[in-house]
Amino acid sequence: MTDPVLPTTPTDFQVRRDDLRTCKFAAAPAATALVPGQVLLQVDQFAFTSNNITYGAFGDAMSYWNFFPAGTAQEGWGRIPVWGFGTVVRSAHGAVPPGQRFYGYYPMSSHVVLEPDRAGTAGFVDGAAHRRDLPAVYNQYLNTVADPGYRPETEAQQMLLRPLFITSFLIDDFLADNAFFGARRVILSSASSKTAYGLAHCLARRSDCDVVGLTSKSNAAFVQGLGCYGTVLSYDQVTALDATPAVFVDMAGNAALRRDVHAHLGDALKYSCSVGGTHWDHLGSGRDLPGPKPILFFAPTQIKKRHADWGAAQLQTRLADAWSGFMVPVMDPQHPWMRVVAGYGAAAVERVYLAMLAGEVKPDQGCVLSLN
Repeated sequence: MTDPVLPTTPTDFQVRRDDLRTCKFAAAPAATALVPGQVLLQVDQFAFTSNNITYGAFGDAMSYWNFFPAGTAQEGWGRIPVWGFGTVVRSAHGAVPPGQRFYGYYPMSSHVVLEPDRAGTAGFVDGAAHRRDLPAVYNQYLNTVADPGYRPETEAQQMLLRPLFITSFLIDDFLADNAFFGARRVILSSASSKTAYGLAHCLARRSDCDVVGLTSKSNAAFVQGLGCYGTVLSYDQVTALDATPAVFVDMAGNAALRRDVHAHLGDALKYSCSVGGTHWDHLGSGRDLPGPKPILFFAPTQIKKRHADWGAAQLQTRLADAWSGFMVPVMDPQHPWMRVVAGYGAAAVERVYLAMLAGEVKPDQGCVLSLN
């Protein structure tokens, strides 16, 4: 039997690892001859949010570049990971036939070769040697026909928000697990970002938690309209915060803003949690700051803890309940928190990527892209 002709020439979107503004498209190997055990998937669609900018900004520090190397011929370049759906178009693996569709972690590419391990009806784990030491949560691929959380009509919301909301849920759980470090106020930077307002939604359901959102002046009205922040301040209003004991959850990664918050709150700041880098071009060290040293939050660590505390089934149940609650305002028919905007082809991918870098994507938009 002859392999089907691929509808799209295999293509990778690559960025300079040391300069995220520099990007290009490169031809990818056609993978016509798979090694036994490999599968070739067409990347049908993927979400692109400010979280993916964080993947690039922290690519070296947190090994995000290691998931989908650009290849030895592309030294200095990398492929930013994204969440999306892919369909098997060629297979050299008996348990993963062509036609199966999977939700998971993909490169910004038209196609990808994976090496399924522990394949079953629910999906598989990519067992490629270069991914074995990377966090397991990123290596799992869920078969859409067996995934209890999958709905065809909410594919976009799943791509855009499911991985982000897992982080939101886990930060909320981490803070509660540590009694909010003696504080009852949580201050979030980059409050318009999807991970931030997912966390704010979780925190707002706690009656004893005051949630403050820090955002740009241009996004203040959107953040205020979400209704999950008790107070919304622009970045130049940090000094309006009183000395109530607080935790700072930093989604922006802006070194100057972080210093302003630490300097203003001083001893009233009980914990400083570093999460993202939406202000990727203003990153900086957390050294020599007043108050607590910023601690990087790493979601897989909290997942591992809750697996031990609760078991995997209970963790998934709690997460599913929280997700269902979050989808109510996100998909509100009158005032949805997010509008899905789809783009197809290389021009659309590059345009959205550069707009996200420049902070020009509206906060109520959710961008779903495809190179096919």
